[in-house]
Amino acid sequence: MIVLSVNGEQRELDVDPAMPLLWAIRENLAMTGTKFGCGIAQCGACTVHLNGRAIRSCVTPVSAAAGGEVTTIEGLADLVPGDAMHPLQSAWIEKQVPQCGYCQSGQLMSAAALLDSNPNPDDAAIDAAMSGNVCRCGMYPRIRAAVKLAASQQAAVVQTFDPASDGSSEVANHG
Repeated sequence: MIVLSVNGEQRELDVDPAMPLLWAIRENLAMTGTKFGCGIAQCGACTVHLNGRAIRSCVTPVSAAAGGEVTTIEGLADLVPGDAMHPLQSAWIEKQVPQCGYCQSGQLMSAAALLDSNPNPDDAAIDAAMSGNVCRCGMYPRIRAAVKLAASQQAAVVQTFDPASDGSSEVANHG
């Protein structure tokens, strides 16, 4: 039995430990947002986060995720407080990124990992971080624009700690 957390929910999987994480997510957990593209970690369609890092789930054995935290496209919005979409999801819609949509879950997960590590990436950083994700529709300029838009939206809200309260609060960044 392999135990892991998927989108914040503890899950138990009775599967072969060598099974690719992708198939455990899609077939055993019925979360079909993560896509199979190439099966050799070259296209990025299967990108998920494992302990906060973007990984290719098609070549990662489910045993590698044992005890870890997996975030799929279905859980991306849960990474932000409230009921809103993740800023990347909103930016993707505003910049009309999706065409066929097949690669988009992997693109979004790679972009989210980028913004986690670099909240204000330039074009070169975006291109480098997204280079492992193939978009057959060629939406790369829109993807870059959406990542920049999401970065600017995230920068508009700053987390502050008020010791007089019970936690952190969001404050609009006016500078």
